[in-house]
Amino acid sequence: MTTPEIDPLAIRRVLDGRWSAVRDEVRAQLGQQRLLPDPDLTTEQHRDRVAHGMRLIAESGRPRTGFDAARGGRGDVGAVVTGFQMLGYGDLSLLVKAGVQWGLFGGAVQALGTERHHARHLERIITGELPGCFAMTETGHGSDVQHLRTTATYDPDTREFVVHTPDAAARKDYIGNAARDGRVAVVFAQLVTRGESHGVHALLVPIRDASGAALPGVTISDCGRKAGLNGVDNGRLVFDSVRVPRENLLDRYGDVAEDGTYSSPIDNPTRRFFTMLGTLVRGRISVAGGAGAATQKALAIAVRYGDLRRQFTDPTSGEEVVLLDYLVHQRKLLPALATTYAMQFAQEDLVGRMHALQAPGGERDEAGQRELETRAAGIKAIATWHATATIQTCREACGGAGYLAENQLPQLKADTDVFTTFEGDNTVLLQLVAKTLLSDHAHRVGRLDPLRKAGFAAGLAADTVAERTGLRTLLSRGDLRERAHQRRLFRAREEHLLAGAARRMRRALAPGADRFAVFNGAQDHLLQAARAHVDRVVLDASAEAVERVEDPAVRELLDRLCSLHALSRLEAERAWYVEHGYLTAARTKVLVAAVNALCAEVRPHARALVDGFGIPEPWLAAPMLGVDAEAQRRGDARADDLAAVG
Repeated sequence: MTTPEIDPLAIRRVLDGRWSAVRDEVRAQLGQQRLLPDPDLTTEQHRDRVAHGMRLIAESGRPRTGFDAARGGRGDVGAVVTGFQMLGYGDLSLLVKAGVQWGLFGGAVQALGTERHHARHLERIITGELPGCFAMTETGHGSDVQHLRTTATYDPDTREFVVHTPDAAARKDYIGNAARDGRVAVVFAQLVTRGESHGVHALLVPIRDASGAALPGVTISDCGRKAGLNGVDNGRLVFDSVRVPRENLLDRYGDVAEDGTYSSPIDNPTRRFFTMLGTLVRGRISVAGGAGAATQKALAIAVRYGDLRRQFTDPTSGEEVVLLDYLVHQRKLLPALATTYAMQFAQEDLVGRMHALQAPGGERDEAGQRELETRAAGIKAIATWHATATIQTCREACGGAGYLAENQLPQLKADTDVFTTFEGDNTVLLQLVAKTLLSDHAHRVGRLDPLRKAGFAAGLAADTVAERTGLRTLLSRGDLRERAHQRRLFRAREEHLLAGAARRMRRALAPGADRFAVFNGAQDHLLQAARAHVDRVVLDASAEAVERVEDPAVRELLDRLCSLHALSRLEAERAWYVEHGYLTAARTKVLVAAVNALCAEVRPHARALVDGFGIPEPWLAAPMLGVDAEAQRRGDARADDLAAVG
């Protein structure tokens, strides 16, 4: 059965999802602005251009959306994250700087502060009148936030905190907005009062005066030219016994009285720390969304080019063949396109879960928050790695033209590269996912009665026997294009890896065991288990989104695309499936053939699928897309001398 030609607008209505009105507003407000990076700009010129973009965003009123109604906002956190993701179609420097100002800086004041902070600062943060920084990362501590070395020591005589950088490793590093524009920083530091440390807390620390000069005791330096994102003024901050009023402590989860007495609504220090960080999960979700938008843009450019560029002659017709008609080219782009759709559906599901928990009147559910943080960590890691790999593939698929800065792909590649390590290093994030999965696994097993525990142990033994005898090959007899069977295979890998990781980690509980050695020796296994879990979550979200599509033709196309995503992931892991008896070598050949067949079926709709992203046309400006087929044969290279392709 052949899917009829599909209107990209019908696809876009599905992809735009719950916050489609927000997406349309951003397209209308900013879509005609040429908010693109220019590689010929100096760093300062690029920063000026991004600052102009920040003013446009502030004037649009969009930042207000995510703040409390008491501050004139709508409390629609899902809408603000969706709007943020849309900026990923333009200049990613603008996306990051906006994320720092309204997501990290403003979000920290709202989530960690109380009414006095909200009343005094939020309106000026929303309008951009008070530009700020989020000063967490230190030169010596990035991922290990719990052991930051900056201190905030309370002085009861003056009712002030003394913020201090004790050594070079404690310098705040890579801080967005610090080098040029930031006036105030949310500084994360070890809070000390009455000689006792109470762990990491956040304080508001002014860093510049009204003229832009660094305040006494504050040393500010510029990180300098980076591989990408040079419209963001990343800088370094050092504090030499800088004093701030007691009221500058963001005190929702920990307060210090005038006499130095510490109090918190959460007694357990570890739980308090992770609760504070959990309120900032929006930033991690936003990074995943921004990476997804950049990936979509790269694919839109590469697919359009592959549908236009001709190379080598078909001996039957005598005509040169467009690149996207070659299977090898389809193999480069179409599975990546399928996974990008799957990631978009997973992102939409993630934003919906966040909105349910964080919107005014939302469910304050600790278990739900924990699950949200785990999903956000995993999806951020996979989405940003996928962006890095896909944008590189798109560059290669466009040959020399893709290497020209004017065609945007090199800038996309440079700007998204850091996404894999900011808002959490991806490897560390997957370790976090694995740790949570193991904890949940142990909790489930611990709740079993003795008889059921014995059955569980017998099941593990039987599982091992099944692997050795090849009984798992029963799974390989299913229809690979059947969604239920795909999901069974994904879940089998996830459960197998998790159970094996749990067995290995139990060795750390033995008397005299070297716990670090056990953990360190199992890290590769833990990362595989976490990846398998995220793969299953993404497939489930994609499958469920497809099932909700009402238009039969769109649903059929997206169903094929979902299968292409699923089977390409199975193909990538086929060695594991064969090694563990879930697939035979013969069935992996069927799997490869099925991926090829799906590429052929999706190929006629490739242009509609990338147009379905709804990226404003001015943000897709690439001269190579203005070269028509006849000009290609003549060897012309510059698009501005040629007629544009419709």
